[in-house]
Amino acid sequence: MSEDAERHRTKMIKRKQVQDAEVAAKTHTRALLMVHTGNGKGKSTAAFGLLLRMLATGQRCAVVQFIKGAWSTGERRVLENFGPQVEWHSMGEGFTWETQDRDRDIAACRRAWQVTVEKLARPDIALLVLDELNIALRYDYLPLGEVLEALRRRTPAQHVVITGRNAPAGLLEAADLVTEMVLRKHHFADGVKAQVGVEF
Repeated sequence: MSEDAERHRTKMIKRKQVQDAEVAAKTHTRALLMVHTGNGKGKSTAAFGLLLRMLATGQRCAVVQFIKGAWSTGERRVLENFGPQVEWHSMGEGFTWETQDRDRDIAACRRAWQVTVEKLARPDIALLVLDELNIALRYDYLPLGEVLEALRRRTPAQHVVITGRNAPAGLLEAADLVTEMVLRKHHFADGVKAQVGVEF
């Protein structure tokens, strides 16, 4: 074995010992509140990947989409094939700049929130995806305090993932996991429009 290979092997042995000790120190599980935010692409996509992982274990999941309306997406079409294992609710009327009606947007968010509260109380739902809830909170379509209290009181074993830009500080503080998607480069800036299979 070369000197470089031996150094690498020794380094990896030490790394494994540290990693094994860290993993062994984690001794309990709990339902998680996860937030995907930031100005980069992929927040909802990551949440749906998590949902697929949960479905693979045979668990029941639900999606409530705030803001987004009846726009047909690839992930929705695929996930609806799981039948009753996935409950899907697109409750918005489209992007806020399309509706241009604050009262209408608030009413749509209130309807979505009513559905959400019902799902938060159901112990048979292992994962609840609240897609673009952060946008509703950003524009004060829903009171943050009410949302945080309902999340705190949810059924004990239920994981929740919330997506959308500009997650409020109170939600970030309450979350167990926060992932921020950072925009470095986007093809939209080069005049490339949204494409089937990439954006929807």
